[in-house]
Amino acid sequence: MKNFKKVYIEITSVCNLACTFCPPTERGKSFIKVEDFAKRLDEIKPHTDYIYLHVKGEPLLHPKIDELLDISHEKGFKVNITTNGTLIAKNRHKLLGKPALRQMNFSLHSFDGHIGSTDREGYLREILSFVREAQEHQVIFSFRLWNLTQDNATNIQKSRNRQTLEVIEKEFGLDFRIEEKVVAGSGVKIDDRVYLNQDYEFQWPSLTAPEDDGKGFCHGLRTQAAILENGTVVPCCLDGEGVINLGNINQTSFTDIVDGERANNLIEGFSRREAVEELCRRCGYRQRFGA
Repeated sequence: MKNFKKVYIEITSVCNLACTFCPPTERGKSFIKVEDFAKRLDEIKPHTDYIYLHVKGEPLLHPKIDELLDISHEKGFKVNITTNGTLIAKNRHKLLGKPALRQMNFSLHSFDGHIGSTDREGYLREILSFVREAQEHQVIFSFRLWNLTQDNATNIQKSRNRQTLEVIEKEFGLDFRIEEKVVAGSGVKIDDRVYLNQDYEFQWPSLTAPEDDGKGFCHGLRTQAAILENGTVVPCCLDGEGVINLGNINQTSFTDIVDGERANNLIEGFSRREAVEELCRRCGYRQRFGA
């Protein structure tokens, strides 16, 4: 029986933004039904206690996000949500006080990534207001600025990030500039259960991307797996199009899928430090784990 640190369950393929760093899905736009969500939790229960309501799409668009959190709690899961944060004010009553909610990650880089974004301070104030209230419920928060470049970001992006960080620094009364303490790829604690993480922008893997020699390692199917809204099971949260289709949970049990021939070939390949799947050979993120 394979155990995972986390399983991603995509609850919608729809997003309310069009960020330059996130290619739109070519799959149909849809939302998971409550009863299907409950069934998927039963399927993965022997494999993990932690779920992430994200692959593609914006999870706070789901009209029954509160019901999904309640079901998660009933079935013993801890939930992590990654959101662009634009809908937090509208959904705060659906999130506050939910015992299943363990962590929320706010992708603050989406503000500058979405062409046409306005009122940076208003956007941040709504997020910070929610965080302040939800801190009482022991939720962990991570502010993400994943927009650095290898030359430590352009001057324009540095200036934009500084505007964002300044609002956060003032809110938490910090006596230091965040970018002076945070290291790319890691985070800095800015308050009780509140962290900020900066990292380099990464390219989503694609069959049109350059293919490398396939050497290296990945944690896909070792520490994580993902289920797209349509039921397709994939090795990781970066296969947003279901290219590495391991099977569909609507036809085959999750246990059988992750122990299937294609899944095991992928795992065994990475044990040899070899990417056997074409998409993996075209995934720059894999290179972060070294050869």
